[in-house]
Amino acid sequence: MILIGELSLWVALLMAAWSGTVSYAGGRLRREDLVASGERALHASTVFVLLASAGLWTAILRSDFSFKYVASFTSANLPTVYKITAFWGGQAGSMLFWCLILALYASLCVVTNQRANRALMPYVTGTLAVTLVFFLATTAFGANPYERLDWVPADGRGMNPQLQNPGMAAHPPMLYLGYVAAAVPFAFAVAALMTRKLDTDWLAAVRRWSLVTWFFLTIGIVLGMWWAYVELGWGGYWAWDPVENSSFLPWLTATAFLHSVMIQEKRGMLRKWNVVLVVATFLLSILGTFITRSGSISSVHSFAQSPVGAWFLGFLVLATAATVWLVATRLRDLEAKVELESMVSREAAFLYNNLVLCGIAFSVLWGTLFPILSEWVKGNKITVGPPFFNSVNIP
Repeated sequence: MILIGELSLWVALLMAAWSGTVSYAGGRLRREDLVASGERALHASTVFVLLASAGLWTAILRSDFSFKYVASFTSANLPTVYKITAFWGGQAGSMLFWCLILALYASLCVVTNQRANRALMPYVTGTLAVTLVFFLATTAFGANPYERLDWVPADGRGMNPQLQNPGMAAHPPMLYLGYVAAAVPFAFAVAALMTRKLDTDWLAAVRRWSLVTWFFLTIGIVLGMWWAYVELGWGGYWAWDPVENSSFLPWLTATAFLHSVMIQEKRGMLRKWNVVLVVATFLLSILGTFITRSGSISSVHSFAQSPVGAWFLGFLVLATAATVWLVATRLRDLEAKVELESMVSREAAFLYNNLVLCGIAFSVLWGTLFPILSEWVKGNKITVGPPFFNSVNIP
């Protein structure tokens, strides 16, 4: 099972690459055979990611310390429940866990849209497959959980005592389920922009998946607040830690979208705004992952400095550039069908609500990234603490 899992990671990468290539080609050439091939390849990639995950879990539960990941985060006497959670307890395992959730979401999205949104689905499938290619490639080349040691230790290092908490079984999976779900609305937004089919048809699927994102992020954030309060002895449930903030940012934009999407569905307004919010939610989830995994910002949550951070930064830059270009070239198609008639109307109230949520998001983003920006400009990090965030957000 372990050898099958190790091989499956590479096969999953190949299947996802094929899916992305033929899906885009099928949509462009209007060839149903290529579209169907892309969808089947995406399902195949999901199966191989499942096998890769099963292989790693097998290695962990068998305490196979020939693998660097198993030796680094487990030990022979570690309780079974924490051996199971060790799957996402370190950099490499959590990357594979992300791939697993993304692959399952992608397959579920394809299955639930066998008849609906057929004009969009080649580009939705292609975008999800390309995103999966990035995460699988990052896992395989940058943080491979199947990396072997030159010698086999008698026992592993064990799990960090702070991670041996019931919250470890629920908090990270909930956050991942929320983070990764943002990729599906993003894929639909990219598909709508590419095909210029920017009416309300694509919003129904996007709203459902945005609710999934919001639901799991909410649960994950609340569980994280409780865990940090109990484990770290913080003086309250929110300490404005950089990684804590990075999960808050996509929650804010997802909340704003869930409000404003109702206005577009009923009145045809806020079309540009909604596309930007969908894209921003996904990009902020990638930014949050970069902050967590790059080691660029000091945090109790962060993984150590690793090459994975450079992978995420490159993907973030490319994804941002591509979506900015798509939105900029489709501005005319995104014109609202109805203008805002009154500043005291129901639509205006939703707009003010969105402005407040996005204002909070910008202030939190600015305070979180300021240490990186100050180091780039002045050469030294200037940390922004809770007083700034509290003073800005309390009003």
